[in-house]
Amino acid sequence: MSGGVDSAVAAARAVDAGHEVVGVHLALSRNAGTLRTGSRGCCTIEDSMDAQRVSNLLGIKYFVWDFSDRFKEDVVDEFIAEYEAGRTPNPCMRCNERIKFAALLEKALSLGFDAVVTGHYATVLTGETGELELHRSPATAKDQSYVLGVLTGAELKHVMFPIGASASKADIRAEAAARGLAVAQKPDSYDICFIPDGDTQGWLEDKVGAKPGLIKDRAGNVVGEHEGTHGFTVGQRKGLRLGRPAPDGRPRYVLEVHPKENTVIVGSQSALAVTELAGTRFTWCGAQKASPEQWFEAEVQVRAHAEPVACLAAVIDGEFVTRVNEPIMGVAPGQTAVIYLGTRVLGQFTIDRTVSAVSVEEEFEAAL
Repeated sequence: MSGGVDSAVAAARAVDAGHEVVGVHLALSRNAGTLRTGSRGCCTIEDSMDAQRVSNLLGIKYFVWDFSDRFKEDVVDEFIAEYEAGRTPNPCMRCNERIKFAALLEKALSLGFDAVVTGHYATVLTGETGELELHRSPATAKDQSYVLGVLTGAELKHVMFPIGASASKADIRAEAAARGLAVAQKPDSYDICFIPDGDTQGWLEDKVGAKPGLIKDRAGNVVGEHEGTHGFTVGQRKGLRLGRPAPDGRPRYVLEVHPKENTVIVGSQSALAVTELAGTRFTWCGAQKASPEQWFEAEVQVRAHAEPVACLAAVIDGEFVTRVNEPIMGVAPGQTAVIYLGTRVLGQFTIDRTVSAVSVEEEFEAAL
């Protein structure tokens, strides 16, 4: 129970269904005095108190489980390491993968519980072969199947999403109000929970430290300087402070980040378009695709609220590869690509490499 309205209504519906329900809030921060600021962050002292009030009203036992050590190691430390490696990680994916549906589920099962119930907007259905499948929520505006793409077939057997098929968030808030839950109008959380002020670059600089280097274009020309590669991500336009204008006078964007060489590569917006995504770290969400080494039609989504893009996909030499029908803009290594077959989540992979739709020669010819 995060302390928000979705998990509160999910718990209430689980109680109504006749399950023996216990409310659990995860303490993920090592700073015990952390307080929620507006709608930034989650898992704070205030959120814990809200979750306890809901549990009391529902008449269920309530516990706070301290997962702060594992959260620091598996989510926060990896977040820093990924940025140091020039990648753009998604900490929410890692939290779902390693904390909420690994550590939490492991402990719950060891204590004799059957499942972990959350307030995510997604549905688990039984497929034609009898295997469980994860599908998008009908509430497309709130669909959270993307961040659940890391779930495995074994985990799908022990998860429940009571509000997953709900029509809208407004309906959930109305139900919470009718039940007398004080969190009915509580704002949704956003941003990275362990960076509640939203200043990711400042937070990283404090952890990593400044390391001045060069900003170059794709031809190797020096066009500026930087204070550390950790402050840049693919697709970034603001804050580059370039001293040399582009040949065509148009804005330039971050295309690549190379911490080992301590360089940032910039170029035109057109060079952000990619036609191929691939990664070796992948998992199947339920039963895997039959003959995945053969190209098959699917859709790929690279951000939580992005539109899925039609693609061809295959697993080739241990690498999950997708070739999109239309170029995707600003995709960075470290992001998660989730593969869909219609509404079903087939699996996911962490992006290791991309192929630009525009070559260096084409970019500079267009600029002249």
